Amino acid sequence: MTHRDKVLALMRAAQTELTTAFADCDGAARFRPHDWERPGGGGGWARILEDGAVFERAGVNVSAVRGTRIPPAISKKHDIDPGTGFFATGLSTVLHPLNPWVPAFHANFRYFEVDEGRTWWFGGGADMTPSYGFEEDARHLHRTLKECCDGFDPAFYPRAKRTCDEYFFLPHRQETRGVGGIFFDHLHPEGPGGWDRAFALVERGLGSLVTGYLPIVRRRAKTPYGERERRWQLLRRGRYVEFNLIHDRGTQFGLQTRGNTEAILMSLPPLASWSFDFRPEPDSEEERLAEFLRPREWLAAEPAEAGR
Repeated sequence: MTHRDKVLALMRAAQTELTTAFADCDGAARFRPHDWERPGGGGGWARILEDGAVFERAGVNVSAVRGTRIPPAISKKHDIDPGTGFFATGLSTVLHPLNPWVPAFHANFRYFEVDEGRTWWFGGGADMTPSYGFEEDARHLHRTLKECCDGFDPAFYPRAKRTCDEYFFLPHRQETRGVGGIFFDHLHPEGPGGWDRAFALVERGLGSLVTGYLPIVRRRAKTPYGERERRWQLLRRGRYVEFNLIHDRGTQFGLQTRGNTEAILMSLPPLASWSFDFRPEPDSEEERLAEFLRPREWLAAEPAEAGR
């Protein structure tokens, strides 16, 4: 089995595991398939759940695309001849819960080859975007991700966390998108066994998504909410949309490589809103979110009682 075949098999197996776990958590809706072919080579397998009891929208997409000319942005960034052929595969999942007290969640793990596999790298990460902040939720996610990273290198989590904090930042708003997580790109460990070490990290990362996120969903999904909380959630989703359409590299890569538009934009929430110069009420849960979202060392924080 070639390297690319091994990674693709991992992505497809993880897609099956994730859709099963998310559908079981929702309990009312199921994922429907949306398979597609890409002009020029490759395609993908999108799985979408909508209008569920827990998730307003959830998607788990796998793509595997190839071409004879590497996308210009990647060619320039990595100083690769633009006439070089490429292969890319990855899994992306985004969950937008119905209940405003449940955070949204995103993860993406990917593999890229150029020049018939003579040059390769892995990338990936996971992050969480709450509308209301709970320290125990943020610590749970970061603890799970740190355990995943420590198997690769104990020094990896702090770097991947810092990169995530810097990446998921809206410069035009001067705010982070959420409580962060991990993010890495162009991972290419040197030396014997480097490919296998990187592959094992991605494999553990995919395996950590259910344990890192679903306990939080189950903890918050039955919290009562009303029109106020729903309005705030839709406003925060607006910031999510701004990031994905302006700054997200995965969205840009998918569009540049002529991927399936529906699968690419699955990451957007089904509903979002923008209110001109909205200001939360002073000393409210909504106002406190801004301070809560400031990057911090979540695992170094003093243990707190469950709640805000």
